[in-house]
Amino acid sequence: MLETPRRTRQVAALSLVFGVVLLTGAATGAWGDPNDPPSRSSADTAPAATGGLPADPAGAALSEQQAEHLLAAGGDRWGAYYSAQEYAEFSQGLDGRYPGVGLSVGRGQDGVTEVSQVAPGGPAAAAGISPGDRLLRVGQDQADHLPVTEVVARLRGQGEDRRAGSEVTLAVRRGEGGERELRLRRVLLDSRQVAAEQLGKGVLRVTVRAFTSGVADQVRAALRAPHTGVVLDLRGNSGGLVDEAAGTAGIFLDGGPVGSYLERGETRELTAPPGGDQRTPLVVLVDGGTMSAAELLAGALQDRGRAVVVGSRTFGKGTVQQPSRLADGAVLELTVGRYYTPAGRSLDGTGLTPDVPAGSGEEADQLAQRVLPGLGTRA
Repeated sequence: MLETPRRTRQVAALSLVFGVVLLTGAATGAWGDPNDPPSRSSADTAPAATGGLPADPAGAALSEQQAEHLLAAGGDRWGAYYSAQEYAEFSQGLDGRYPGVGLSVGRGQDGVTEVSQVAPGGPAAAAGISPGDRLLRVGQDQADHLPVTEVVARLRGQGEDRRAGSEVTLAVRRGEGGERELRLRRVLLDSRQVAAEQLGKGVLRVTVRAFTSGVADQVRAALRAPHTGVVLDLRGNSGGLVDEAAGTAGIFLDGGPVGSYLERGETRELTAPPGGDQRTPLVVLVDGGTMSAAELLAGALQDRGRAVVVGSRTFGKGTVQQPSRLADGAVLELTVGRYYTPAGRSLDGTGLTPDVPAGSGEEADQLAQRVLPGLGTRA
């Protein structure tokens, strides 16, 4: 990752959502490209840092080249430098609307780049793209040969292309069918990251595409629909705001630890408030596009014995980034520690291993519905 271009690191650190998911076009993740609002997916920021940016102690102003040199010399995989304008756009994206084409992408263990989610009513949906379609190219470059974060960055747009009305060319394939080349025009997409769907027999699937502001409340609202079992779908979720992930964990836990992170040698605990639902059977779906705060949430529910995790190994991004404001208004974001699950596991570089392995998205969906009835209502 140290060799990846600056923009790739930025999207990784800010987004993902939507990294691979990039639902915003963030990583996951907002919509891989678009519906992925720039979440701090790849670079989930420590909760203490989300309320404001501390000034750089030296009050220095760094050029882009100096910042790049600093990051490369320090070996910080997730470090990133943002101009004042770039960081302002990122911050605004946490609550606003985003330019993109409305699709989220992920990459399986086979190295194939696949569409994981499609935003209803977006350009990708209008062009007939569906979850499970293989993304072959973005522009002239093979998608499988690019880091997922770079795929997401190109879907969302860069420079002058990062706006509604700009265009991106994609090549996709469905199953054994032929290749289709599409030219999609980016539009402003709603940043809502939670969707709910009744699967039948009392099963409610709640999909969380990224952890932007207000997501925990959106999940809570979605669960007001009648249900006897829940499938929490975190596939393609590139992460985001840690507090929102911890708040979502609290919906299913009656207090207790959600995880912790080590910041400059000091351990900081993340806990769930009391009163969460511990009775309803719960399955969590994950895949290679599940990153950062989403991995922490899945790991917490797994460690606490609250859910059965189904799918494939997650991405393995388990570090904390701290942003600092430089004298010229730019922001330097550096890694300051690691996340740990309640059982003390670090997922960085290894990812989360599901309890029940599953291959394709359809297979995972079917397994989730078969597992739920066997869980029964918890006492």
